[in-house]
Amino acid sequence: MVNVKNNIINMISLENKVALVTGAASGIGLATAKLLSDAGASIAMIDIDEAKGAKAAEDINDSGGRAKFFLCDVTSDSACKSTVEAVYEEYGRIDILFNNAGVIRRKTVLDLKEEEWDLSIDVNLKSIYLLSRYVIPIMIKGNGGSIINTGSGWGIKGGPDAVAYCAAKGGVVNMTRAMAIDHGKHEIRVNCVCPGDIDTPLLRGEAKQLGVDEEEFMKEAADRPLNRVGEPLDVAKTVLYLASDLSSWVTGVSIVVDGGGIA
Repeated sequence: MVNVKNNIINMISLENKVALVTGAASGIGLATAKLLSDAGASIAMIDIDEAKGAKAAEDINDSGGRAKFFLCDVTSDSACKSTVEAVYEEYGRIDILFNNAGVIRRKTVLDLKEEEWDLSIDVNLKSIYLLSRYVIPIMIKGNGGSIINTGSGWGIKGGPDAVAYCAAKGGVVNMTRAMAIDHGKHEIRVNCVCPGDIDTPLLRGEAKQLGVDEEEFMKEAADRPLNRVGEPLDVAKTVLYLASDLSSWVTGVSIVVDGGGIA
């Protein structure tokens, strides 16, 4: 029994590994950074919100983990390049990349402005391309790694008043498959986690965009088989699975974490 327990602990442990997490200052990114830290990883926390990001890294360090915040606009090629270089200089390796930064604009194609379309595509989709192109060579040098991209249930099926978001997240799902095919030979696994409605500032902000009551909006979001809105930790647990050796033969898949919302 002791050996079995030790084997399970070893499979889930991220000891001596480095995880780069985008959108790490709040919501899913923050919950995941904390959980991966609890599993033993050193965390590079990437966000555009410097105050919240620095405080989040400080909290992880105060709890006995190892984390550092890096300010980065994930839509900028030069910013992504310099940030990945800084992370590599700090830690000497990158084993896990969680591409999680995201935005949503709740509008139809008729109402959406061009700059809003560009923002959604750039943050939700282009950032994965930018960060991956600089992290993958480091992973190859380190004999492999795990990349996890944040998709969405709306990357698998459509949703109302969110055309740019649906387009971007659909791209994330298929981009994940393509990257898995390209980089399996490098021992790099690439997977996608597709959350449903998760209680984050992003979700609550949608109520304001749509001009509806926030509490009523959240109540409607809970209308699914498991009868609740998800918590960031629900998604973080799946990311931990995909980052760890528990999923050592899993690549190119999208795991829906939505309480049965699209069942």
